[in-house]
Amino acid sequence: QVTLSIFELASAAGITCEVDPALVNVLTGSKTDGSSPEEDYKVACLLLVFVAVSLPLLASDPASVYQCYNNNIHCLAKAIIHVSAALFTVHNKNIETHLKEFLL
Repeated sequence: QVTLSIFELASAAGITCEVDPALVNVLTGSKTDGSSPEEDYKVACLLLVFVAVSLPLLASDPASVYQCYNNNIHCLAKAIIHVSAALFTVHNKNIETHLKEFLL
């Protein structure tokens, strides 16, 4: 929680951070009512499994080429990193360990 507060201050000052505090706050506020933290964590892990399974399909799609103005496929890696970092911050998990597991 202290680290997240520091990230919020740094982000307000315009400094880039490892974890986007605004995204963490949105994800924290969007937890479903009545679900356990373990269930929310499993859903976060399943989201990364879905992304991992989808990557080969996106890579083989002819429309998935780097074209700055026609699609945003070049932003996918950065989006995966930011969303997974925020998800695992919400669940108090080690971001680096989970991203290494994702790459495996």
